Amino acid sequence: MEFPVQFPDPETADEQGLVAIGGELTPEYLLSAYSQGIFPWFSKGDPILWWSLDPRMVLFPENLKVSKSLRQVIRSGKFELRIDTAFEEVITHCSKIKRKDQEGTWITEDMINAYVRLHKLGYAHSFETYYEEELAGGLYGVSLGKAFFGESMFFLRRDASKFALYHLVHWCADHGFHFIDVQQSTAHMKSLGATDIQRSEFLKRLKQALQYDTLKGKWDNK
Repeated sequence: MEFPVQFPDPETADEQGLVAIGGELTPEYLLSAYSQGIFPWFSKGDPILWWSLDPRMVLFPENLKVSKSLRQVIRSGKFELRIDTAFEEVITHCSKIKRKDQEGTWITEDMINAYVRLHKLGYAHSFETYYEEELAGGLYGVSLGKAFFGESMFFLRRDASKFALYHLVHWCADHGFHFIDVQQSTAHMKSLGATDIQRSEFLKRLKQALQYDTLKGKWDNK
C-alpha cells in the first residue's frame, strides 16, 4: 500500500516520539501517515505534530478482557450498537471530553473536519452505543488493510464506551483484523487487554496488515 506523502522514518523520532512538524490534514497526509505508523496529535494554536511512539500500545482482538459487569450489560440488551450512522456526532462528543492532565482538546475543529472527510471517503468509522434511541457513547478510528487505528471514545452513560469497544473488537476479529492501534499507553486500556510493544514490532505488524485490501465504505453489524 502506497500513499503520496513520504514522512521521515518513524525510527528517527525523538525520545517523545515526535517524527515531523507541519504539513496538512488532508486525506493524502493522514492516510500516508497511518500507513507509515504515524499519527497527528497537537493542541489548538500549535503546528500539526506527527508522532510514532515507542513503545506503542495495541489491542489484539483475542486478548480483550471483558469484566463480569460488562458481560451483564451486554446480555441485558439495554444498549444498542450502530456503526457509521453518527460519525460527526461521535467525534464532536469526543472533542468535548475533559481528560486528566490535559488542557483543552487535541480534537480541534480542523481535526474534526479532516476525519469527517476521511469518513465520507470510507476510511474512518464510528461504533455507536445507543440508549433509548439516544447516543450514549462511542468511538471512532481509521481503517487501513487489516489494521484499525483507534482515535478516541466517549460515554454519557456508564459502560457505553466499553460496549462500543467490545463490539469493535469482535467486529475486527470477525473480519480478520490483526490489531487495534491504541497509540498511547494507558492503564485503562491495559485493563481491557491492550499491551505495549516496541515500535519496531508495531511497524513490522503494520506492514503485514497493510498487505490486505482496505474495507472501505459504510460498515454494518454483519
